[in-house]
Amino acid sequence: MNFRKTLAVDIVFTSVFFLQLSWSVSVYSQSSETELLTAVRPVSQEMLIDPPEQDWLIWRRNYASYGHSPLSQINKSNVTNLELAWEIELERGPNAPTPLVHDGVLYLLSTQDTLLALNAMSGEELWRYRHESSEAPSSKIGIALYGNKVLMPTADLHMVALDHKSGEVIWDTGINTERSGVLPYALRGAPVIAGNMLVQGVTATFMPGGGFIVGLDLETGQEVWRFNTVAWPGEPGGNTWNDIPLEERSGGSVWVPGSYDPELDLVYFGLAPTYHTEPLLRPVDIEGVTNDALYTNSTVALRPETGELVWYFQHIANDQWDLDWVYERQLIEIELGGVTRKVVLTAGKMALYDALDAATGEYLFSMDMGLQNIVTAIDPETGAKTLSSIATPNAEETHLLCPFANGGRNWQSAAYNPDSKMLFLPIAEVCMNAGPTGQGGILSTGAGMEATPSPLAASDDQFGRWQAVNVETRELVWDHRKEAPPTSAALSTEGGLVFIGALDQSFTALDEATGEVLWSTDLGDIPASFPITYQVGDKQYIAVAIGTPTIHANVWLGLTQEYFGADRNFAGSLSRQGPALKVFSLN
Repeated sequence: MNFRKTLAVDIVFTSVFFLQLSWSVSVYSQSSETELLTAVRPVSQEMLIDPPEQDWLIWRRNYASYGHSPLSQINKSNVTNLELAWEIELERGPNAPTPLVHDGVLYLLSTQDTLLALNAMSGEELWRYRHESSEAPSSKIGIALYGNKVLMPTADLHMVALDHKSGEVIWDTGINTERSGVLPYALRGAPVIAGNMLVQGVTATFMPGGGFIVGLDLETGQEVWRFNTVAWPGEPGGNTWNDIPLEERSGGSVWVPGSYDPELDLVYFGLAPTYHTEPLLRPVDIEGVTNDALYTNSTVALRPETGELVWYFQHIANDQWDLDWVYERQLIEIELGGVTRKVVLTAGKMALYDALDAATGEYLFSMDMGLQNIVTAIDPETGAKTLSSIATPNAEETHLLCPFANGGRNWQSAAYNPDSKMLFLPIAEVCMNAGPTGQGGILSTGAGMEATPSPLAASDDQFGRWQAVNVETRELVWDHRKEAPPTSAALSTEGGLVFIGALDQSFTALDEATGEVLWSTDLGDIPASFPITYQVGDKQYIAVAIGTPTIHANVWLGLTQEYFGADRNFAGSLSRQGPALKVFSLN
């Protein structure tokens, strides 16, 4: 079966609040809740480096972005007894939230720039803060904790530091911008705390001059440095943009939080491609000028105190297909050639992993998960990719290219167990028929190209794929497939479990060793978020947000509806109860 229509996605924000900048906070002061807040300790740098087992203090739990917890009360022998412990409704609007938990308090950035502090055992509200502005709500991944502060990015490009016990504002800093474009700048990823600095990436989809990363002083909120993610003329890498002026250079968005290595004192970020691809399609004949477009689709390693670029590695140059090498940078230690190496492991939408030396950026190896046909060869010494001849945009022929720009892999982060060296990866099987239409799309190829989603050539209607790979041996351990593609990040635990949510509203626990499904539940809405686990007292909990699907989940809804049709489509039977946070524990 082939797709016969082109999917059009209109993003419409229906709720825009025209209010003066202000802040308001409500505190719920029942005695037991007050005692809980009183007992909350400041989050130290030592805690962030070596998180307490019971807490979830950082976006993917640790600086290395593992998405793995050492908790094991919930395990393979008893996960069938998992039940809903509590849930709360959340505001409607775009979001992809990650709860953080410390000393029995759960902090969650809901949509509409609302920060909630909840009793992690019951969901009782302790306080809430709402940052009000004239900007439309935007989807954000999360927040950060440090000292007595909860650090919160907002839709109007502010970073707000709140007191973790009261929700009162400590400081509120606007991130200054001077340019305007089709879509505004945005703060999507959670902040990274590195030493005395808060490091935050900024998205700049069509902004002239591209995106940037800022370093803010943790005590005052003042901006200390700024790194431009698109190389400007006259700067290092400025000659890689095909000699086009700064006003035509865009992209380099930072969609996902960075990782941090305290020993090397480096923060690592992934940078998105540009969408203004036409001026880069064919290289100009000028000596010393290339069309690689630095630093798009690169890993950059920065010194957090100064923003100094220590090294970079461009995973794919001159990306004409929005292949986005922008996702989590996992910092792992594995044995290579008899030597233990500290490695940055990361993949783009092709589900093609590159491994780099964390100190130097030296290319080490790649792992292809088998979903792409764009890269045909990789130089074993440099990691340079050779692209298929059919991948070059043209206006004469139609070719099946894999994956479609929705991924492959996307926001759904992988989990990594450092003990077993196992990587648990939620990915999806989808390609695109790329050919002439005479119509424009998001990519300005200038070749009259359009990409229509299509299943793999030998598809068996299983769009979702969950894989386990041993990173040290680079061997596939197991492969679990289903109709519904994954929509949540993976969560792994020391209980031998991997949790993943999917487009069919399911939330599933698999055996880490075999991929066998041990438990599954219908969440009542799509879990397009980052599940976590934590423990308070003698009870472990699993928390997952639902009902605020990302644009990518919405695209998948359209694709599956069109492909399966009304009779077979699971999307037609979804209950879609609305936004909520659901928390599970053993009965």
